[in-house]
Formats: sequence, C-alpha cells, structure tokens
Amino acid sequence: MIYREDRKGNKVSQLGYGCMRFTRKGTQIDFEKAEKEVLAAIEKGVNYFDTAYIYPGNEECLGNILAKNNIREKVLIATKLPQYMLRNPASIDKTFKEELDRLKTDYIDYYLMHMFTDYAEWEKLESFGIEQWIKDRKADGSIKNIGFSYHGESEMFIKILNAYDWDFCQIQYNYLDEHTQAGKKGLMAAAEKGIPVFIMEPLRGGKLVNLPEKAKKELNESGLGYTPAELGLRWLWNQKEVTCVLSGMNSMEMVEENVRIANEAKPDSFGEKEFALIDSVKKIIREKEKVGCTACRYCMPCPKGVDIPSIFYYYNLMYMDKKSSARFEFVQNMALREKPSLANQCVECGLCEKHCPQHIEIRKMLKEADKSLRPLPYKVAIAIARKIMLQKGEVKSEI
Repeated sequence: MIYREDRKGNKVSQLGYGCMRFTRKGTQIDFEKAEKEVLAAIEKGVNYFDTAYIYPGNEECLGNILAKNNIREKVLIATKLPQYMLRNPASIDKTFKEELDRLKTDYIDYYLMHMFTDYAEWEKLESFGIEQWIKDRKADGSIKNIGFSYHGESEMFIKILNAYDWDFCQIQYNYLDEHTQAGKKGLMAAAEKGIPVFIMEPLRGGKLVNLPEKAKKELNESGLGYTPAELGLRWLWNQKEVTCVLSGMNSMEMVEENVRIANEAKPDSFGEKEFALIDSVKKIIREKEKVGCTACRYCMPCPKGVDIPSIFYYYNLMYMDKKSSARFEFVQNMALREKPSLANQCVECGLCEKHCPQHIEIRKMLKEADKSLRPLPYKVAIAIARKIMLQKGEVKSEI
C-alpha cells in the first residue's frame, strides 16, 4: 500500500474505506460480510475508514468489527457531526458522545463537520461555540484532527476553507466532476494552504465503472489495460494534492482490485495517452447522462416511499445501455416490489431537494424519468403483473 502524509506527518493509506455502502440484508447491515471485507482491507494495508452519524448502522458496525477483533489502534476512524441536524450547543456534545459509544472508542482520528454547502452553516456552528468545543476536544484527546466535508460551488468552499485552521477537508472529486462543486480549484486552494484533501465519490456512485459501451471500447482499445474503475482511481492518485481516495467497497472483488491499484498508482504517472483517454471517455458519458445523481442517498428516505436514487440510476442506464434492458431491470427490481417505490408516488414536497448535494431538480427529473421508464405499455404490463403476482404472493419485498 502506498501512503500519503496528513498535515501532522501521519501516514494515511491512499485508499480509504468508505463504509456508507456496506451490504445490507433488508434494512440491516450484513455484519459478517462487512467484517470479512474490512479485515481483508486492513490486512492489505488500508488504514483509513470513513463513516458518519447519519449512515444507518454504519458507526455501530465499524465499531463492533474493530472491537471484536481488537484492532482499533490499527486504523484511523473518520466520522462526522451532522451540523444540519443541530438545534443548540448541547446537541453537539450529545451527538459526539453517541458516536463514541457507537464506535466503541474514546477518540476519533478525523472528525468532520458534515456536508457544508454554505458559509452560513459554519456561522451557525460558530454561534454554538464550535471553535471552543473543538479546542476542548483536541485538548482532552477525543479528537485528533478536525475537518469538513463539502458539497457546493468552489467559491463558497474556499470561503469555508479560509474560515478556520482546518486539519483536512473532504470533497467530491472525479474526472467527470473536475470543474464542478469544489473541483480542481478547491483542491488546489486546499493544497496551497497545506490542507490534506480526502476524496469522496471518486467513481461518481458507480457511473465511472458502468461506462457506456462506446467508452468501454475506447478503454479496451487504448492498450493501457485499465478497468473502468482503475482509470478513475489512477486519475485521482496521479494528483499529488490528493491525500486519500474513499471507495465504498462492498465485495471482496472490489477490495482486491482497489488495493491492487493503490499499490501501484503514483503521482505524475499519467502521460498524453492517459489524459487523451480521459477526455474521450468524459465526452462519451456527457452525451448519454440524463441526471447527475451519485446515489449518495442524502435525499432519502422519501416520506412517500419513492426510491429516488434507484429511479435515476435506471433512467441514466437507459441512455448508457439498451433502453429495453434498462426498463426490464427497472420493472424487475423496482416496479414489482411488495411496496412500490415509483416516481408517481411523489407529492412534490421538496424535502429531497433540500438535502441533495448535487442540487438536482429532483421533482422535475422524477417526472421525466417516469415518462421514460414507464411508457403506457409498461404501465399496463406492470399493473397486470403486480395483480397476478400479488395474488400468488410472489411480489418482491426488496431488490
């Protein structure tokens, strides 16, 4: 494993483990599967594990894995304060103590203010006395490094970056989002201040793995021998300003592939051929994509049960693959659930849009997605199939 240094000279594996996408059995995390994958990653040199207060069951799962195997000291834990949920100063301590209990630890290595989008959110925390709170937590050793994660435009990112003496920051960054959100401009601004940058959504919620066939062909014919995931990860690690890249690994295959790449990828290793391939793939993807959803699920749960990320996934898949096969998967995996989660259930309350890091016009796009995924013949077929399968008790309760 190749390691990069944080601001204090600590060694951080350049591949970090994003715990948000642990495999679930229904609503519960598959603990045994997650444990095997986490232990395999640690054995192969991964030492940075990222979770958050609002990821259901994630902090508990990670804490139980580390405690059961007595390996807390082998890893660096990153978790987050849900600043958007706080109503008063007392809620900061309450939330933090709950996180320590969940993680079965008495200190957090990397603690983030979660999902800033606007400077006003930092100002609210300042009014709660957050700076003194951070100072106290660092003094008692319960927090080692303080940072923030960010979803928004670059100018606001830089304003927040300059507002406090941060130890690190976390941004969405990949070759498709090079010039959106904090982007390259934000990455370089942090680097100029000597602030380590941790990367989320490196493969844009899987979009840079499930490439259009035309892009896959370009990749195969390049002679580089890269998988789609490898191209995206190597592009990031090619940049010395990137400290750690988080991957939401939920299979042994993903762990093994990502570790293999992380053992090889170094800064400044890209040449003209690699950059030309990136440009070509980006152009092809932009031709196909309909919604810039990364499946982060911050928009969920929908009060009416609409599975927003899945709908957008299949909507995009229609234009990145064959429409018929995408619709078939949509019907099979969504329309025939015991409890439907379709776009027509939306009542346009707008709650989802308030939480969307990508600032997607979700209500509008759901209508467009529904028209494409469920044209009239499909609506009729789905209704008939549901009636028959409900009578037989064969409707799926989950994907």
